[in-house]
Amino acid sequence: MSYLYHTCLLLSTLSGNQQCTESEILHRYEFQEVHMGVQWRIVLYATDKPIANNASQIAFRRVKELNKVLSDYDPNSELNQLCQLSGPGKPVKVSPDLFQVLKRSQALSRETAGAFDVTISPVVRLWRRARRRKELPDSERLQAARDLVGYELMRLSEQNQTVELLKPGMRLDLGGIAKGYAADVAIRVLKEHGIDRVMIDASGDLSLGAPPPGSCGWKIGISSTDAPDAKIDRYLMLRDCAVATSGDAFQHVVINGTRYSHIVNPHTGLGLTDHSRVTVIAPDGITADSLASAISVLGPEKGIALLSQKPGTACLILRHEQAQLKSYESPCFSCFEASQTDP
Repeated sequence: MSYLYHTCLLLSTLSGNQQCTESEILHRYEFQEVHMGVQWRIVLYATDKPIANNASQIAFRRVKELNKVLSDYDPNSELNQLCQLSGPGKPVKVSPDLFQVLKRSQALSRETAGAFDVTISPVVRLWRRARRRKELPDSERLQAARDLVGYELMRLSEQNQTVELLKPGMRLDLGGIAKGYAADVAIRVLKEHGIDRVMIDASGDLSLGAPPPGSCGWKIGISSTDAPDAKIDRYLMLRDCAVATSGDAFQHVVINGTRYSHIVNPHTGLGLTDHSRVTVIAPDGITADSLASAISVLGPEKGIALLSQKPGTACLILRHEQAQLKSYESPCFSCFEASQTDP
């Protein structure tokens, strides 16, 4: 899962109502609900409260529906039903939403040589247990789980919209991509109802539409350190894009003196030990969310090289190396920073 740590949202405001056109005055509204196990927040601008209420309720309803499709926690989700029904020679037809997420996952798996891999669920489940017990997974159980991991073991048929899992016992985990996709869908729902000046905050993963009235973007504050009480010291000015962060500031465990992240390396089956935070800006939520997870595994050099092939993307990487915090950023990251004159 990805979280945008130490992030604040600063909304440009004008005194009184915010004038957009001679015939339209927009007001700011904010709504919050819990979905996918985390707090979601919608900030939008609309002409009146009934319009804002209706649009936000429909968007939240859509996110709730997507959780029933994409959750690996809900035993009755479409994702878990797929894992139970599919196997060698047993392709299963899935919904357009699930197929789209798996298709994007598979594409990123190929691009990263498996650094991002949604078939990693058997190993992740062992690590969830390890974090609770604060002990390493049993080596034999870990090896058995690793044998079920491999993006090439998931076969997609676009023509039939089916998914086939090529080993019995495989499980899928969409924790590194589902929130981003759901936020993108919610943005589209709001736009269909006439709301385009919107920000969706899925527990720190942000998807942004057109900016608030009177502003050229949504002003997002980030910290250049990863301390729990770190102050906001850098600002981004963003619109019509997304930003997500993957890190282990709050989700890690120390076992035998080694700090292990909740983020698992598909190649080793072990939690990452580099103590990092990766913030990615991308054209949409599904891209930002999944790239933040992938780059956490790839590391700075390969991660930044990957982004160089993707227009509209940038990243900031913080890593603890030899007891020091080191910062890496892609060449385009500074292009998204707010100027000193931005409100």
